[in-house]
Amino acid sequence: MNVVYAADPSITISRDKAQFFKISNLGELISAAVGALLVLAALLAFFYLILGGIQWITSGGDKAGMEAARNKITHAVVGLVIVGAAWAIMILVQNFLGVTIIGETLTLPKPF
Repeated sequence: MNVVYAADPSITISRDKAQFFKISNLGELISAAVGALLVLAALLAFFYLILGGIQWITSGGDKAGMEAARNKITHAVVGLVIVGAAWAIMILVQNFLGVTIIGETLTLPKPF
Protein backbone atom coordinates (compact mmCIF):
# COMPACT_ATOMS: atom_id res chain seq x y z
CA MET A 1 0.00 0.00 0.00
CA ASN A 2 1.48 3.32 -1.07
CA VAL A 3 0.66 6.25 1.19
CA VAL A 4 1.87 9.78 0.64
CA TYR A 5 2.03 11.47 4.03
CA ALA A 6 2.88 14.87 2.59
CA ALA A 7 -0.63 15.12 1.20
CA ASP A 8 -2.33 14.07 4.44
CA PRO A 9 -3.84 17.20 6.08
CA SER A 10 -4.30 15.42 9.42
CA ILE A 11 -0.56 15.39 10.14
CA THR A 12 0.52 18.25 12.37
CA ILE A 13 3.99 19.13 13.53
CA SER A 14 4.27 21.13 16.71
CA ARG A 15 7.20 22.08 18.86
CA ASP A 16 7.07 23.53 22.31
CA LYS A 17 9.13 26.71 22.09
CA ALA A 18 10.12 26.50 25.72
CA GLN A 19 11.73 23.09 25.14
CA PHE A 20 13.50 24.17 21.96
CA PHE A 21 15.71 26.76 23.66
CA LYS A 22 15.80 26.04 27.36
CA ILE A 23 18.63 27.63 29.34
CA SER A 24 17.99 28.03 33.04
CA ASN A 25 21.44 28.89 34.43
CA LEU A 26 24.85 30.26 33.49
CA GLY A 27 26.41 26.81 33.10
CA GLU A 28 23.90 25.81 30.44
CA LEU A 29 24.45 29.11 28.64
CA ILE A 30 28.22 28.59 28.57
CA SER A 31 27.74 24.99 27.46
CA ALA A 32 25.48 26.05 24.60
CA ALA A 33 27.87 28.84 23.59
CA VAL A 34 30.90 26.53 23.55
CA GLY A 35 29.06 23.96 21.45
CA ALA A 36 27.83 26.60 19.03
CA LEU A 37 31.31 28.12 18.73
CA LEU A 38 32.83 24.72 17.95
CA VAL A 39 30.29 24.08 15.22
CA LEU A 40 30.72 27.59 13.81
CA ALA A 41 34.52 27.30 13.82
CA ALA A 42 34.38 23.93 12.05
CA LEU A 43 31.99 25.27 9.41
CA LEU A 44 34.11 28.36 8.80
CA ALA A 45 37.30 26.29 8.49
CA PHE A 46 35.58 23.92 6.06
CA PHE A 47 34.31 26.87 4.00
CA TYR A 48 37.84 28.32 3.98
CA LEU A 49 39.15 24.94 2.79
CA ILE A 50 36.64 24.87 -0.07
CA LEU A 51 37.53 28.46 -0.94
CA GLY A 52 41.22 27.55 -1.08
CA GLY A 53 40.44 24.62 -3.36
CA ILE A 54 38.46 26.84 -5.71
CA GLN A 55 41.29 29.39 -5.68
CA TRP A 56 43.78 26.61 -6.51
CA ILE A 57 41.67 25.41 -9.43
CA THR A 58 41.15 28.91 -10.82
CA SER A 59 44.79 30.00 -10.38
CA GLY A 60 45.56 28.72 -13.87
CA GLY A 61 49.12 27.71 -13.02
CA ASP A 62 50.05 31.14 -11.65
CA LYS A 63 52.71 30.58 -8.97
CA ALA A 64 51.49 33.40 -6.71
CA GLY A 65 47.87 32.26 -6.98
CA MET A 66 48.79 28.65 -6.24
CA GLU A 67 50.91 29.70 -3.26
CA ALA A 68 48.05 31.79 -1.85
CA ALA A 69 45.64 28.88 -2.36
CA ARG A 70 48.07 26.44 -0.73
CA ASN A 71 48.40 28.74 2.29
CA LYS A 72 44.62 29.04 2.52
CA ILE A 73 44.20 25.25 2.41
CA THR A 74 46.96 24.76 5.00
CA HIS A 75 45.40 27.29 7.35
CA ALA A 76 41.98 25.67 6.96
CA VAL A 77 43.33 22.20 7.73
CA VAL A 78 45.19 23.54 10.78
CA GLY A 79 41.96 25.21 11.90
CA LEU A 80 40.02 21.96 11.54
CA VAL A 81 42.70 20.12 13.53
CA ILE A 82 42.54 22.75 16.28
CA VAL A 83 38.73 22.52 16.44
CA GLY A 84 38.92 18.71 16.56
CA ALA A 85 41.57 18.83 19.29
CA ALA A 86 39.51 21.31 21.33
CA TRP A 87 36.47 19.06 21.04
CA ALA A 88 38.51 15.98 22.04
CA ILE A 89 40.04 17.78 25.03
CA MET A 90 36.60 18.86 26.22
CA ILE A 91 35.30 15.29 25.91
CA LEU A 92 38.29 14.04 27.93
CA VAL A 93 37.72 16.68 30.62
CA GLN A 94 34.03 15.74 30.72
CA ASN A 95 34.83 12.06 31.17
CA PHE A 96 37.62 12.46 33.73
CA LEU A 97 36.06 15.17 35.87
CA GLY A 98 32.43 14.17 35.44
CA VAL A 99 31.34 17.66 34.41
CA THR A 100 29.23 18.64 31.43
CA ILE A 101 30.93 21.16 29.18
CA ILE A 102 29.32 20.84 25.77
CA GLY A 103 25.89 19.64 26.73
CA GLU A 104 24.23 16.34 26.20
CA THR A 105 25.35 13.71 23.75
CA LEU A 106 24.41 14.09 20.12
CA THR A 107 21.21 12.24 19.31
CA LEU A 108 20.03 11.67 15.79
CA PRO A 109 16.37 12.25 14.97
CA LYS A 110 14.28 9.12 14.61
CA PRO A 111 12.10 8.52 11.57
CA PHE A 112 8.33 8.42 11.96
